[in-house]
This record gives sequence, structure tokens and C-alpha cells, in this order.
Amino acid sequence: MPERTVRRQARGLKRMAEILDAAESVIAEVGYPDMTTNHVATRAGMSPGSLYQFFRNKEEILDGLVSRYTDDRQEFWAARLAAVTPEVPLETLVEQVVDESVRFKGASPAYWSLLYGSATGDQLASASRRLHADIARQVAAMLRRRSPGLAQERAELMGTMAVAMVKAVMPLITTATPERGTELVEELKLALVRYLR
Repeated sequence: MPERTVRRQARGLKRMAEILDAAESVIAEVGYPDMTTNHVATRAGMSPGSLYQFFRNKEEILDGLVSRYTDDRQEFWAARLAAVTPEVPLETLVEQVVDESVRFKGASPAYWSLLYGSATGDQLASASRRLHADIARQVAAMLRRRSPGLAQERAELMGTMAVAMVKAVMPLITTATPERGTELVEELKLALVRYLR
């Protein structure tokens, strides 16, 4: 492949990443339903026409963000999964996953907006279900790696419940005072350990 083509592709990928960064920022501020391609183009420092060369509409931007988050989270879970053995205490595992979830919530607020989804938007609700299901599958894989005798169906149910618990408590954590947030994180860890045990 000629070097010029490679450079052009690299610039295109960089520009797509910048658009997704801008979209993430807009979603964190106004939410996905109120985001427009014009908002994203302005935040990315480009014209709407230039944005349309990469994403034809906000639904394609949503798909791009879901892919980005899925890839990012799969890398996280793959690294975490590799470290899981039956000897790893459940408390340690839960602590690491919850702490990473809290950290990621702070670093990627748009991810959580998308994870929560919206009953009013089919596209957003579908994206939310895909993200939720992907995380639940990763948790199930971690549980089975830690407890090889655990049936796949049971692991998937437990993964779904664990993700639902984190999802339900996260808004409480992020809107609480720092002291209260710390207490809520500890309670979430305790609830997860007791449930998963």
C-alpha cells in the first residue's frame, strides 16, 4: 500500500476519533437525545459537511461510540480475565471491578449515559442493551474462570444481575458527597460479594 494512502487512512482514523471524542463530550453535557450532528461538528472544530464524510447522522455516531466502548471494555475485561484463577479471592475480584467501574464512570460519563439508555429512543435503548449484555458476558466469563464448575446459564444470570446492581447504584455514587460515595462503593462491593458467593 502506498505511503500516501496509509497517511490518509491514519488521518481519517484520527479525525473519526476526534469526532467520537466530541460526541462523547456533547452527550455528557446534553445527553444523546438532545445531541445533534451540528453540536458534534462544532465541538470537533469542523463543518457539518466534513463530519458527514465520516458519519452520516447521529445514529452512526452512536454506533461508533458503542463500538469504541465495546472494544475498550473488552480490552479491560480480557486483561482482568487473564488474571483470574480459582485462587483469587472473590472480595479482591469484586473490589477491582467496582473500583475500575467507578474510575471509568468518571473518565467516560457519556458511556454511562449510553449504558442507561432511554425508553424513548429505540436506537439508544438498543445500544444500551448491547453494552449491558457485553459487560454481563464478560462478568460471566470471569465467574466461570474463577469457579470452573459453575454452569454457563447460571454464570450468565449472575453476570446480568451483578451488572444491574452496579448500574443501579452508580448514579447514587456519582451524585453523593465524596464521603457518602465511598460508603456507597463499599456497600456495593459487600452486596456483590454476598450475592456472587
